[in-house]
Amino acid sequence: MNISETSLPGVYVITPDRFGDSRGFFSESYSARSMAAAGIDDLFVQDNHSLSAKAGTVRGLHFQAPPHAQTKLVRCGQGALFDVAVDIRKGSPTYGSWTGEVLSAENGKQLLVPAGFLHGFMTLKDATEIIYKCTDYYAPQTEGAVRFDDPEIGITWPDIGDAPTLSEKDAGAPGFGSFANPFIYEARA
Repeated sequence: MNISETSLPGVYVITPDRFGDSRGFFSESYSARSMAAAGIDDLFVQDNHSLSAKAGTVRGLHFQAPPHAQTKLVRCGQGALFDVAVDIRKGSPTYGSWTGEVLSAENGKQLLVPAGFLHGFMTLKDATEIIYKCTDYYAPQTEGAVRFDDPEIGITWPDIGDAPTLSEKDAGAPGFGSFANPFIYEARA
């Protein structure tokens, strides 16, 4: 398992080893032991699985506020997506910065998005499945969102040739400068 930190401390790209032959492949998609060896000791309590029917579907940018803030470990089961994390921890040296990674069924990559970061993605293929682990249970009373294309963040989303498909909630999400931000940066020891 290859685990590498991105330009945003705490956000990791994780690429599990794959062992393949003419039948397909085998991969250990999660190992608490491997994660702990890399200094990642999150306890995941819920797995989520979603399907986006159309390429260009955008979900996000989302978060859950404390006391139900979530770290997410995101992977793609089918298709491909551009996955994004945005640091929203007030006082962080990387506050407002983002990183993105293409996750696909073919490349097997995963993105670890810590609590205190917005998370969102755009599907790059029709019928894309997103599978992710969470460190806390879904708590709708604590969920929040920020507009995916807010110019203050400046995410460079892939150009898929069509306007993005958004939920009504995501289309009406507030901008980066006006959302209720509950996260404060705490330096790692």
